[in-house]
Amino acid sequence: MKLRPLRDRIVIRRAEGDTRSKGGIVIPDTSQEKPLEAEVIAVGSGARDESGALIVPDVKAGDFILLGKWSGTEVKIDREDLLIMKEADITGTIEKTVAAKNAA
Repeated sequence: MKLRPLRDRIVIRRAEGDTRSKGGIVIPDTSQEKPLEAEVIAVGSGARDESGALIVPDVKAGDFILLGKWSGTEVKIDREDLLIMKEADITGTIEKTVAAKNAA
């Protein structure tokens, strides 16, 4: 299934959180905090301003972003947990180096 968000909405996949503490203790899924980093999967066409002009989103598919702790609506598509949120809920973008991408 292909999902295309409308207007200024974006679809994101949260980054995988650490399953172990710094001391090596395994943290159960129910106790883990949700990561605040995510990858943009799909972007809508953008919102319209008062004059009807299209405001193009600042992010694109493949970007890594920071989001608020309670941002977005959780959905499950093709057995994958995703979030749909407004672009305004993004707090920033993350520039990942090649080395960081390969380590992830």
